[in-house]
Amino acid sequence: MANLLELQNLKKYFATQKAVDDISFSIPRGSIFGLLGPNGAGKTTLLRMITGIFYPDSGQIIFNGKKFDPMLDPQNIGYMPEERGLYKKMKIGEQAVYLAQLKGLKASEATQRAKEWFGKFEMQSWWNKKVEDLSKGMSQKLQFVTTVMHHPSLIILDEPFSGLDPVNANLIKEEIFKLAENGSTIIFSTHRMEQVEEICRNIVLMNKGQKILDGTVQQVKNDFKDNIYELKGQLLAEHTLTSLFEVVSLNNGSLRLRLGQGTKPNDVLQYFINQQVEINSFHEVLPSLNDIFIKQVEGTANARQFQNIS
Repeated sequence: MANLLELQNLKKYFATQKAVDDISFSIPRGSIFGLLGPNGAGKTTLLRMITGIFYPDSGQIIFNGKKFDPMLDPQNIGYMPEERGLYKKMKIGEQAVYLAQLKGLKASEATQRAKEWFGKFEMQSWWNKKVEDLSKGMSQKLQFVTTVMHHPSLIILDEPFSGLDPVNANLIKEEIFKLAENGSTIIFSTHRMEQVEEICRNIVLMNKGQKILDGTVQQVKNDFKDNIYELKGQLLAEHTLTSLFEVVSLNNGSLRLRLGQGTKPNDVLQYFINQQVEINSFHEVLPSLNDIFIKQVEGTANARQFQNIS
């Protein structure tokens, strides 16, 4: 079975707001899947439908080959929301065990897994501390542990690196890769495009409740490439007047150029070789996901917001 999750024409409206507006896509089994968009795009509403918190107004969710059962299937899902969902007065070891039991684990097994995860994240000494005594980063690590320790087949991570320093962010990133290698399917929701390019293979971009595009990261970047190449070498500034290309930028021996109609990369290389320019490197420049998204929603309030937060 290729896909763990399939969303078919999902809609969810609140009064006059179309939070999710006729969205369809599939998530391959064992993949790390990026659900992207600015705040207010509809990502959280969509995730809450996938987890059974919200019911769609129309459309359906296929989970593991069958219509999603909101009573049974959430047991096979781990959901880490962007908002903290921890009991502040409860000890963190006790809380981890309790939440794992809610997902069907026996107390002994839940305790064993909690201790294993606490060891991975160097949290053993905090077992009897209360959540209210934790730093933001430590709370985030605890939320991650409680999300994955029951071995769910689908793991949903909404802004999982929020509040983490680079060391702990890298620690969780490594665990995400390991979970996917061991067969878990992961939905990674964020507005941080640079994280997505590093972690995800497949993506969906949303804006104002609608799907803007989807596909693999490489496919999406190839679909939006603009025939731009970067060449590094010496004496470039003296040889940029030609119909072969248009100069996009020239800085410190690095030339970005857009190839003209019918021009091939080898034509450009040959031109500079003939001009006796010493070439150090030459490669095609693909657009970043950040650039693609802004271009797709250019002129909207969400696009301006996205530029400010990315």
